[in-house]
Amino acid sequence: MSTYIAAIDQGTTSSRCIVFDHGGAIVSVAQKEHRQIFPKPGWVEHDAEEIWANVLDVVHGALQKASLTVHDLAAVGITNQRETTLVWDKATGKPVHNAIVWQDTRTDQLVKELGEQNRFREKCGLPLATYFSGPKVRWLLDHVDGLRERGERGEVLFGTMDTWLIWKLTGRHVTDVTNASRTMLMNLETLDWDDELVDAIGVPKAMLPEIRSSAEVYGTATGTLEGVPVASALGDQQAALFGQTCYSPGEGKCTYGTGSFLLVNTGDKPVVSENGLLTTVGYKIGDQPAAYALEGAIAVTGALVQWFRDKMGLIGSAPEIETLARSVEDNGGAYFVPAFSGLFAPHWRSDARGIIAGLTGYIDKGHIARAVLEATAWQTREVVDAMNADSGVELVALKVDGGMTANNLLMGFLSDVLDVPVVRPIVAETTCLGAAYAAGLAVGYWSDTETLRENWHKAAEWLPTMDAKTRDKGYRKWKKAVERTVGWIDEDDNDE
Repeated sequence: MSTYIAAIDQGTTSSRCIVFDHGGAIVSVAQKEHRQIFPKPGWVEHDAEEIWANVLDVVHGALQKASLTVHDLAAVGITNQRETTLVWDKATGKPVHNAIVWQDTRTDQLVKELGEQNRFREKCGLPLATYFSGPKVRWLLDHVDGLRERGERGEVLFGTMDTWLIWKLTGRHVTDVTNASRTMLMNLETLDWDDELVDAIGVPKAMLPEIRSSAEVYGTATGTLEGVPVASALGDQQAALFGQTCYSPGEGKCTYGTGSFLLVNTGDKPVVSENGLLTTVGYKIGDQPAAYALEGAIAVTGALVQWFRDKMGLIGSAPEIETLARSVEDNGGAYFVPAFSGLFAPHWRSDARGIIAGLTGYIDKGHIARAVLEATAWQTREVVDAMNADSGVELVALKVDGGMTANNLLMGFLSDVLDVPVVRPIVAETTCLGAAYAAGLAVGYWSDTETLRENWHKAAEWLPTMDAKTRDKGYRKWKKAVERTVGWIDEDDNDE
């Protein structure tokens, strides 16, 4: 039996390959950043060819670092930035346009034209928003010459980044249920493309990939991974849910990356949110029933630290923010709401823009650094409140992962704000781990999910120490600051 499983994580800012052993431990990692392209305010694009070249580089790099060859791999799994939308020529394999990234807000006007925010929520679990893939595809069809006609003839293919990578690796045009559930085009009950949704949003069915489970062999790779089964695909947040072994209803995790995403497993039935959350597919293993999840998406968390570093120049590296924030006792009354591309859950206001509230002459860069970190915790609190209301079950602990969990000040403050323990696992790279686990299950490398649960071990835990009065006062001020962010964008601000 081959000894290892590889996972490709095609993320928003970089692509990685991690090789895991049977115990779920990391054997080697390779990572490479790609360019962020900003053609206009609110527009964000990626070069899919650059990403593909980087993926090949990191796969080769991860194998080389561990002195492995493809023959040492039992399978490869894929996890990806979700909603990022690409259309490419079926014959040449060339993208017809840069990929439109999930954060991109160019579809704002189109989304308004498509109607009332909850128009499709019952079928697809999602509010009408710029975030999702369906409107992004429609924008491309409306703005790239001749693309609609070519789409109707099946000459061009649509995919999210999982679909692009599977196509490049195996020549198969497929996606999995988790990624399909983020397009606004899939019916959550049937787990198939929905004619009414496809027609209403205006995307030719001939362009759409086949929807498959999250853990099955889609095909065998050629090229760099010659002969290796490509055996899983999960959107990055669902992959983290799977990697954190949240296999029972009520178990949840939050991944702190560029944005942050809190998912709670709701079992084999979709729960329609009354509080601005998304209903999504958590995962589907082979022929087993799908597991659904409620999700709260926060657009800007780690990206705010990057902004603080790159645009403000107040720190030289991301970890320095903790040192700077610890130079003061508290936020000095300053609250930072990072609505750089609108507010996601539970508000869904694309007209919101970021603000710093409570500024006085007393505030210095240490207070701002603290406000930057605290923004992530307060935004998480808003999502947890909405989840508790929807599910009727109080969150008792939060499993966390992602780059920001290395920040101990933030994790402690998060526990204080939520008033629950915050727990980080030994393997913090749970997104890749989830893709590896799903691929391993598909090829029999691991026997079942119970085996995977046994691999999960706690590395750190933070317990709440803040008194209720301080917590409630801080939350009230945060909500006041959020109120001041909305309504900044006028109708004519988005005119091309």
